Amino acid sequence: MSEASWDRSQCSVAGTLAVVGEKWSLLVLREASHGVRRFADIQRYTGAPKAVLTDRLATLVEHGILRRVPYQAEGERQRHEYRLTAKGLDLVPTLVALMEWGDKYLADGEVPPMALEHRSCGAPVHLELRCDEGHELASAREIHAVPKGAALSPR
Repeated sequence: MSEASWDRSQCSVAGTLAVVGEKWSLLVLREASHGVRRFADIQRYTGAPKAVLTDRLATLVEHGILRRVPYQAEGERQRHEYRLTAKGLDLVPTLVALMEWGDKYLADGEVPPMALEHRSCGAPVHLELRCDEGHELASAREIHAVPKGAALSPR
């Protein structure tokens, strides 16, 4: 089967981007992955307009990426904070990949503004591509796509 005959209408990349592929959504996820949970703090760190942030948080909650958890400071009304779900935590490697790409191609020789470290030992964290047999891939050129399930076009 040629690549031209693959059905790309159910592409997982397109589906993922429909949920999280907008600037403010990714910045909300960045903050949530760093432990920022409250609306005002997320707004301050992302710079998102209030209405946009409200919409993005609702979408991420609707899709089960964030969950709303009530809290109430003494003498104040009940509010909600936003925490990553297991589904949201599974997006963290995507954020790391975006950060690494930006550090490599947008830093203009400057020291990147942030580093990621393993909480237990302090060693730098980075992503790598590895197959199920344990081989580390030196580049994306070692990958090829094969149709599975919905990607097979009906004849």
